[in-house]
Amino acid sequence: MNFNTLIAACATLVLLVLLSATFELPPAASQQTGYRGLSIGTVVNKRKQEAILAAQIVPEAQPAADPGGKKASEVYKNVQVLGDLTENEFNRLMAAITEWVSPEQGCAYCHGEEGNFAEDKLYSKAVSRRMIQMTRHINVDWKQHVAATGVTCYTCHRGNPVPANIWFTKPATPQAGGNAAMRNGQNEPAASVGLTSLPNDPLSLYLLSDQPIRVIAQTALPQGHVSTTQSTEAVYAMMIHQSQSLGVNCTFCHNSRAFSSWEQSPPQRTVAWHGQRLLRDLNVKYLVPLQSTYPQNRLGPLGDAPKANCATCHQGVNKPLNGAQMLKDYPELAKNP
Repeated sequence: MNFNTLIAACATLVLLVLLSATFELPPAASQQTGYRGLSIGTVVNKRKQEAILAAQIVPEAQPAADPGGKKASEVYKNVQVLGDLTENEFNRLMAAITEWVSPEQGCAYCHGEEGNFAEDKLYSKAVSRRMIQMTRHINVDWKQHVAATGVTCYTCHRGNPVPANIWFTKPATPQAGGNAAMRNGQNEPAASVGLTSLPNDPLSLYLLSDQPIRVIAQTALPQGHVSTTQSTEAVYAMMIHQSQSLGVNCTFCHNSRAFSSWEQSPPQRTVAWHGQRLLRDLNVKYLVPLQSTYPQNRLGPLGDAPKANCATCHQGVNKPLNGAQMLKDYPELAKNP
């Protein structure tokens, strides 16, 4: 093999590697969801979709609790959350939460090996209390997004003490000074934005602060919010995150004829709008304030607490757990004490 042939073979190999990382192999399926000729449709990779759907396993509900009886707060010591339930309801829900969050560790994950359930020695118990309050808050106050389906601890945890899709604020990458320092998080690989060259941390912008997620001005001469190139790219990065998290393409929420028009958008766009604000509410009120409760090994590289994003619940499908209504078996998680 001469030198030119070797160079050509190497170039071909590099090209094949790049293409395999960039393009998806068939089969792909497209379903028309809007008027013909407007490219309004949903495209899914059947091979990937089958694996994602197969992972949406829902555990069987715990046997129903016997009605009546004393309140848990009257029977047990130091019941700061769920004390409004009866003893039987409380024990049933505790058994379910153990199955949802710590099936391998069991009750000891929150209560310790000694079996003194009233003690508050472990950080995981303090976090669990706040997460139960958060779950009730979602089911009671955010029906605009979760409707009657609601959420349980299993929606995010799926049998793991730490949900698979949490996120931390991404630290800036060290780089040279001068004009070379003006990267603003671009051209850095980040799974949350599909490994694009877009800003790698849009979640901190839109899921922690009240930044408007908008590109196109609503007046002929832009007033108030003016979209710069940087803010536009950050919006697109956030949209890619949502698209990947839900396993859908842009036309699931937008009419490709007029992306900015709410009147011509599917109803899913309104649901997603509420979802963005739901996540901001949860991160600011419940998750970020837990920073001082966690041990150092549970914090991010900048010392911040783990937070939720779209993938935390959805995990590749547009309805978490493919729409399974676990909440109907655990109405205690939809009470507002």
